[in-house]
Amino acid sequence: QVQLVESGGGLVQPGGSLRLSCAASGSIFSAYFMAWYRQAPGKEREFVARIAGGGSTNYADSVKGRFTISRDNAKKMVYLQMNSLKSEDTAVYYCNRWATAYWGQGTQVTVSS
Repeated sequence: QVQLVESGGGLVQPGGSLRLSCAASGSIFSAYFMAWYRQAPGKEREFVARIAGGGSTNYADSVKGRFTISRDNAKKMVYLQMNSLKSEDTAVYYCNRWATAYWGQGTQVTVSS
């Protein structure tokens, strides 16, 4: 059984930063790609970033250079450092074990002055 629990969302002003965390349960965490997605009101869920077990990363063009995904395999944690936040980053952010139906419950990020 795999469980993913996100935390770290909140309200932040434009230009600010937030760090999201995702705690994973289940075996062989390091063997899997992990990803962050987001869903803004009235929009479809979209890919944000992905990280391989060994640490290689991929990003959506909209967040490249501003967001950084990382992981700690020993702690079974995935992180998303978000800098230079914009209003269009406002969304519910979800942790996902890549290409599976395992999703967290989501954490709200609101960027507003």
